Amino acid sequence: MRGIGLISGERNVEKEDKNDKWHRVERSSGRFLRRFRLPENAKVDQVKASMENGVLTVTVPKEEVKKPDVKAIEISG
Repeated sequence: MRGIGLISGERNVEKEDKNDKWHRVERSSGRFLRRFRLPENAKVDQVKASMENGVLTVTVPKEEVKKPDVKAIEISG
């Protein structure tokens, strides 16, 4: 394998609900860490990441793998 990808982050969310009779606040926070193997043909220097509407998109371009030439062989008999 060519390398290991590593994504880490932290989130802090607070949700508040209230009316005339009650008041509630929920807090959620935490850190995360994800590791993943990159394929051998990954272009590590061209990896890009973007976040939109809470969705993280990681783009890992890959080099084209040259397929071996296929040669037909006649079989007699």
